[in-house]
Amino acid sequence: MRQAVEAQVLESFAPAHVVVNADGDVVYSSGRTSKFLEVPQGAPSRQLINMARRDLRLDLRAALRECVSSRQRVTKDNIVVDDDDGRVQPVSLAVEPLGNRGSVEALYVVLFQTLGPSQARSEAERAQRSQEGTADLERELRDTRERLQSTIEEYETALEELKSSNEELVSVNEEAQSSNEELEASKEEMQSLNEELNTINAELNSKVEELDRANNDLKNLFDATEIATIFLDRNLVIRNFTPTASNFFKLRTSDVGRPLTELSSNIDYPELNDHIAEVFASGQSRDRHLPRDEQGHHFLARLLPYRGDNNKIDGVIVTLIDITTLAEAEQHQKVLISELNHRVKNMLAVTISIATQTLESSASPEAFHAAFVGRLKAMSRTYGLLSREHWKEASVQELISQELTPFGAERITLDGPEYKLNPQRGLALGMVIHELATNAAKYGALSNGEGHIDIRWQLENHSFILDWSESGGPAVKEPQVDGFGMSLMQGEIGYRLGGQVETNFDPDGLTVSLSFPLN
Repeated sequence: MRQAVEAQVLESFAPAHVVVNADGDVVYSSGRTSKFLEVPQGAPSRQLINMARRDLRLDLRAALRECVSSRQRVTKDNIVVDDDDGRVQPVSLAVEPLGNRGSVEALYVVLFQTLGPSQARSEAERAQRSQEGTADLERELRDTRERLQSTIEEYETALEELKSSNEELVSVNEEAQSSNEELEASKEEMQSLNEELNTINAELNSKVEELDRANNDLKNLFDATEIATIFLDRNLVIRNFTPTASNFFKLRTSDVGRPLTELSSNIDYPELNDHIAEVFASGQSRDRHLPRDEQGHHFLARLLPYRGDNNKIDGVIVTLIDITTLAEAEQHQKVLISELNHRVKNMLAVTISIATQTLESSASPEAFHAAFVGRLKAMSRTYGLLSREHWKEASVQELISQELTPFGAERITLDGPEYKLNPQRGLALGMVIHELATNAAKYGALSNGEGHIDIRWQLENHSFILDWSESGGPAVKEPQVDGFGMSLMQGEIGYRLGGQVETNFDPDGLTVSLSFPLN
């Protein structure tokens, strides 16, 4: 009886449904499906999408595909289906997997359920419009959930890739550790090999000590520390010599065993035999600076006692050392000292002259101190630049920049070719630039926050030409009496360098043009 009751209840109240596989082929169908399915024209087909009414096909296809991919229940509500009598019927559609069937083919149940009575199309359209807002919100929520699910899947994919990369890094680290262990093993092998080599080396040293007499010549040669060497016995007979010695004596390999006195030489050393006798008598070395030869080379002759067994003097070692570089360095040092003395005298004379003229043009001790110290610092900066260049030549741009940088690089424009001046011209130009910069800071373009200085130089007809132009400063007035700065420029450029200085006190800004010959 129970089964009969359950069968009747299911038959009366269960919604219409069909069972399909993953491809959409119908494998079972319940009763009362005519509102939702119909037999299509043509050859018979079990494909559910082909059998579904036209209004159901899109939603049915989408729901079935989503359920197959997610293995979750999928529901589509408020689907409007046309009846045969011209009315419309709201329908709810649900697709869900069919139980747990093990390894059997996956099946899916498609449930069709009507939502209320059928309606006229106009009434359905009004109801549909009232539900559009809700449907839009549900659609947006569904899209948001889909995007969130997509983001989660991408995150999980990236996480898997990171895990894979981490595993690869761990593998690489293990390989590196393995290589390190191999290197440690190789290091131990090298240490063992080194110990063996040390043992062999000790044995070789012991053998070398047995050859002491054979190495006496080498030992004394090392004491001489030079290449051109001749070994003589007490009778001045040649025992051995280096190949370079042939440049000073007419030596050949067959001359070993001959007295040195029988051979001619290219050196000017007539006292050689007497000095060798002194070495035998005193047991001390003897040095002699030989005169410069025809090629301009200087040589130092050094005589050393040759000591054999029991430190007994068995002969003498004659060495000839090329000291041309040393001799030239000593000569150059003497020239530098003379040049230094000359420059110090000149610097003191310039300092005294600056002090005297500054004192004459200063109104107070404080003004004298400020002007005098500023000019000395300018000389010091120029001397520093020349010293850095070993008193050879100083760059024009560096000379100008080191004087004007404290006033702000954005207010200064420098334009000119790269050129270096000798110490005399560099020192004079540095003093002139200092005077111009000091005047601009006190009275000219650098005395306010808006002025600008444009400095340009060029080389023309073997002369150096520099133009100094100020703008943006206070109005310029020509002084009635030339100050010390003008006198210094005339003295440094006109007198010391034989050049010319032209000054224009334009109200818009001071302009100075100076030039001096470079030959």
